[in-house]
Amino acid sequence: MQVNKDMTIAEIIRVDEGIVPILFDAGMHCIGCPSAQGESLEMACMVHGIDADEVEEKINAYLAAK
Repeated sequence: MQVNKDMTIAEIIRVDEGIVPILFDAGMHCIGCPSAQGESLEMACMVHGIDADEVEEKINAYLAAK
């Protein structure tokens, strides 16, 4: 399975909880925040000033290596 920028943070975490450390490393420390649960990866990255394409790539690389 792969994730994409349009998926919410909650959907992405449901794919694999091992993704949480990748999000933390990217600077998203509000994973449990209620608003983060409904935000897309792209929105969350924009709010934090993070490159969504880069985060998406890291998550999918992690999933591919499993």
